[in-house]
Amino acid sequence: MTTMTNSTSNATTQPTRWPLERILFAMAGTVTLLSAVLAAVVSPWFLLLTAIVGVNQWAYVLLRACPASLVLKRFGIQSQCKW
Repeated sequence: MTTMTNSTSNATTQPTRWPLERILFAMAGTVTLLSAVLAAVVSPWFLLLTAIVGVNQWAYVLLRACPASLVLKRFGIQSQCKW
C-alpha cells in the first residue's frame, strides 16, 4: 500500500492578515459607497458621511492616525508601513 503525500500539506500555512492600511481602505470605500447609495435613495444629507471619510483620510495622511486606525490598533491590527 502506497501513500501519497501532498507537499503543501507539510507546510505550515498561517492565515494571512490584512494590514491596517488595507482595512482602512476597505472601510473608507464601504462607507463612501453606502453614503452615495443612501444619498440617492433616502436623503442628500447622507453625503456628509462621504465628507467625514475624506476628513479622516486626510487626518491619517497628515497625523499618521485617524479614529478608525486608533480603534483597529487597539484590536491588534498591525500597520504595514514602518514610519
